[in-house]
Amino acid sequence: AALTELEVSVQLRAKRLAGAIPKRRYEAYVAQLLSFRSMAPFEFLEVPGTVFRRAVEQHQVAAVHCRSLDRLHLACMHELGVRRLMTNDGKQAAAAHAMKLQVVSPAA
Repeated sequence: AALTELEVSVQLRAKRLAGAIPKRRYEAYVAQLLSFRSMAPFEFLEVPGTVFRRAVEQHQVAAVHCRSLDRLHLACMHELGVRRLMTNDGKQAAAAHAMKLQVVSPAA
């Protein structure tokens, strides 16, 4: 969804500005990120405006605490009918498990 694209884009730019990745590699990463919009099995979905209300509702009843951006990702999943999350973030994974979502951890 657009939220994931934004988060990855912000992280890439931060690494570029910090000097952690050279300009050509940064540009290649950005091009790769944009290519996911039309690459199977990925599907780019717009985030509905109701996602913010859903995030607040989830936060109010959540058994497991997570950061606001992670909560927005989980709310997006709910609003878009997505049931599987890929993350290396343990807190986000715990919150997703508490919501009965499937979690895939690439680093595991």
